[in-house]
Amino acid sequence: MGRGKRRNGRHNNGGRGGYGGRSGNFGAGRALPRDGAQLMGVRTEAGPGKLAAEDFYVRIVPSARAVKWYRCPGCQQEIPPGVAHIVAWPVEWGYREDDRRHWHRGCWQRRG
Repeated sequence: MGRGKRRNGRHNNGGRGGYGGRSGNFGAGRALPRDGAQLMGVRTEAGPGKLAAEDFYVRIVPSARAVKWYRCPGCQQEIPPGVAHIVAWPVEWGYREDDRRHWHRGCWQRRG
């Protein structure tokens, strides 16, 4: 079945966000769970730079699930599709999708 074909009455968008993709993808405007522990593979770490005193939920995005372009806030370089990386969002106030930031693994480890 090709990309974009309908299956069971739903649009198959290849997991590229929106409401129709694979489970675990949060579409535009959808709130993230308040308890990051509800998401599999999520851990809590100190935030970056000025936000080091705050806790962030952190999840590894494997290369097979990395289907979009992102800009890493650590180095301002692009993260292309197919590259494993980190997604992080604040525990206290990061409830919206646009609160998440996608980081290169090395940039997240060197944050500070």
